[in-house]
Amino acid sequence: MPQLDTSTWFTTMLASIITLFIIFQLKLSLQVFPNPITTKTTKPLKIKNLWEPKWTKTYLPLSLPLQ
Repeated sequence: MPQLDTSTWFTTMLASIITLFIIFQLKLSLQVFPNPITTKTTKPLKIKNLWEPKWTKTYLPLSLPLQ
């Protein structure tokens, strides 16, 4: 039974790894990635108040005058 010749294995494996690396780099370089999302500057919305624009007094039970 003849012995297996392994003298070319290193060259074959190294060439395969380099080829796979190049193919992978080419695939990644051709990939189109979306632009990062930029935050929009939002202006504060002015909400129309339906209440009268004056201060109203809140009466608590303890703040009522004594009778």
